[in-house]
Amino acid sequence: MSDNKVILNYDGNSYEYPIVDSTIGDRGIDISKLRDQTGLITLDLGYKNTGATLSEITYLDGDKGELFYRGYPIEQIAEKSNFTEVMYLLLHGDLPTQDQFNTFNGNIKKYNFVAEEMKKIIDAFPRSAHPMGVLSSLTSALTAFNPKAVNVNSKEEMDLAAELLIAKFAHLAAWTYRKTLGLPLNHGDNNLNYVENFYKMAFRQPNADFEINPVVVGALDKLLILHADHEQNCSTSTVRMVGSAHTGLFASVSAGISALWGPLHGGANQAVIEMLELIEKDGGDVNKWVEKAKDKNDSFRLMGFGHRVYKNFDPRAKIIKKAADDLLSALGIEDKALDIAMQLEKVALEDEYFIERKLYPNVDFYSGIIYRALGIPTEMFTVMFALGRLPGWIAQWKEMRIKGDPIGRPRQVYQGAQQRDYIDMVNR
Repeated sequence: MSDNKVILNYDGNSYEYPIVDSTIGDRGIDISKLRDQTGLITLDLGYKNTGATLSEITYLDGDKGELFYRGYPIEQIAEKSNFTEVMYLLLHGDLPTQDQFNTFNGNIKKYNFVAEEMKKIIDAFPRSAHPMGVLSSLTSALTAFNPKAVNVNSKEEMDLAAELLIAKFAHLAAWTYRKTLGLPLNHGDNNLNYVENFYKMAFRQPNADFEINPVVVGALDKLLILHADHEQNCSTSTVRMVGSAHTGLFASVSAGISALWGPLHGGANQAVIEMLELIEKDGGDVNKWVEKAKDKNDSFRLMGFGHRVYKNFDPRAKIIKKAADDLLSALGIEDKALDIAMQLEKVALEDEYFIERKLYPNVDFYSGIIYRALGIPTEMFTVMFALGRLPGWIAQWKEMRIKGDPIGRPRQVYQGAQQRDYIDMVNR
């Protein structure tokens, strides 16, 4: 706590509320006694100015365009690390030694399988089912195969639950993808690293040898790292809120998947591709659609440009742009929609209208391009997002349970009808 205080003068009385210091970024006002002392609550629609927890995992500064995982700048992490190491960092707080990494990686491989009964569950879904609905259901179903509650006072049990879910989630994501295409389900290969293993499970064709493309693996690894955590966003807050009721890890993450499914959250990169296809269908005149975006009286908006949080350039976009460029070059893909994307990127980086408003391409813009280039259906984009965000969800759930955060229970300002008497139906 800081020595500084906020003083509230209300109804002839004065109340003091302490400032909670941070190591970096926003400080908070501790109003935990506000309602008891004054009968007032704060009203903050969407919780845009409300801190719901004290966290040590991820920090971002939207004005400066900064993102840190456990204090490490995302630029350093994306350049020097890999997704497995990042998962360890988020879960345990520090970068692993070689022995710690080997143990963590080995434990994930130990659980690199899914019970055969899970195939019956996925078979029950029609191919028309949305992949995110399938993934959420399969994740929740893991509880049936692992019914024992996690003892949050046991480091071993917490670590086991995390490693087990990480290992099996790659299967669920890959199987969900193959279900949409009507392909047989693959099992994991412990000779491969985590990203390579997912890549093979998802993309290996029946009766054909599979070759690992290092450029594709590199792009996927970068994307998963960049999506691994992003502070208290909608899906992460959902995981913490559900977990605050002492709900298990699998069910809490299943709820997070459902939150991520929303088009205002995880569906942004899908919206990018749908926009590119719209422009292509219209004839591919990029200038026409740029002018529509500039027209304040036109409802059209360019998807994948600007960001709610980052008021400057999205630091993740700088990193993934190179991966997207390398991938398109290596694969030699001819795709009109991707050509349109490159034209839009050029406009956004050079046109004064976009520069002045800081409407730069964001991570959703480039991730959509990468997934399109890999032939991943647009409805699967959010599943890929979920695979990346998984370690962040687990780390946030683990932190919330270890710290003993109270059950989430927001208040409201009621504006409905006052008390009134019931009227029998015949008299209404």
